[in-house]
Amino acid sequence: MRTRVNVLAAGFAACLLVTTVSAPLHAQDTVLRVGTLLDGRGGVSRSVNVMVEGARIKSVGPPSGARVSYDLSRLTVLPGLIDTHVHIATHFGKNGRASSDGETAEESMLYEAENAYAMLVNGFTTTQSIGARLDVPLRAAISRGMLPGPRLLTSIAPVDDTTGTPDQIRQFVRQVVAEGADVVKIFASKSIRDGGGQSLTQAQVDAACDEAKKLGKRTWVHAHADSAVRAAVMAGCWAVTHGTQVTDATLELMAARGVFFEPNVGLLLQNYLEHKDRYLGIGNFTESGFALMEKGVPQSLAMFKRALAVKGLKLVMGTDAGAGAHGQNAREIVYRVQTGGQPAMDAVVGATSLAAEALGMKDTIGVIAPGFEADLIAIDGDPLTDITALRRVVFVMKGGRVLKNVAP
Repeated sequence: MRTRVNVLAAGFAACLLVTTVSAPLHAQDTVLRVGTLLDGRGGVSRSVNVMVEGARIKSVGPPSGARVSYDLSRLTVLPGLIDTHVHIATHFGKNGRASSDGETAEESMLYEAENAYAMLVNGFTTTQSIGARLDVPLRAAISRGMLPGPRLLTSIAPVDDTTGTPDQIRQFVRQVVAEGADVVKIFASKSIRDGGGQSLTQAQVDAACDEAKKLGKRTWVHAHADSAVRAAVMAGCWAVTHGTQVTDATLELMAARGVFFEPNVGLLLQNYLEHKDRYLGIGNFTESGFALMEKGVPQSLAMFKRALAVKGLKLVMGTDAGAGAHGQNAREIVYRVQTGGQPAMDAVVGATSLAAEALGMKDTIGVIAPGFEADLIAIDGDPLTDITALRRVVFVMKGGRVLKNVAP
């Protein structure tokens, strides 16, 4: 069955590439003339050339006599964006609902490939899926160059309140890592639609994080309740997502312990509410669940504003994007700046170099500098003065391959 999926995926990729790539796929010694460059670490340069050799950045410097391959002198260039938390397999199925009921594995894979493509052409060159088993063949196809999509990491399957005792949790972590998980997902609290209360004990969270650490893997902890967030921090977990009910004291503790924090304030709940008719009646997407999500929008915003005030807190970009949200990921960044009050440069860094660090890839992606992967995007506008420019992506290069070029 996997062979059939890969054949279909390859055909799908060919169709997409014919319509979107306006340059050779394998760029060698490619020179980009850049008007404004944001390096991903907070630096800004004007009128520079970026030279790409193969898959990596060779040099960044003043314009020279080298032949220019792409003139981006009227645009802003920055590292490819990174979303540290998506559910890339989720989609609206045949009946328009947020469900894969009645689909073959091949159909589900093609929906997932569409989501990956939508993210890529909108400027996201790397993402972390938290997570599904279909992610594994998709990750392989993207890595081989079979499909156009973001560099993909996955948790495959999560630890939750049904996984069992601490010993059973350790066994489960070993299993998903053996299956190829890049990160271990832990549900330490219930869904916000069920109130968000803590759902794993401290001993269970300790077991999951410790076993993952022994295997050299990061942990990503779903936690709404303050007690669940604190349990993750005390267990030495790598990152916490959501944190809707977190207190200032726990935010300070996260900063002191160096735990990455991935709040979701500008896309997750909004997408559910905008597509209520497509979700209502599936699992805990009930009327009461939607009422809790409506309350969660201002609650999350207030939490995010408090988090911004915590010195040293590692706030990274993540959306928890589900069906209907893929390709719209930059809405989270726009909302953080326009509504949440985050400085634009901090938001850009949180979606580039800091996000790369959260993925354990700080020396590989998220920065425009010699030796880094040539993941670059060009946008029409300056995000430091108009953050919505991040939604106007006109050029995408991933690993030295130009995958979109509609620059004016």
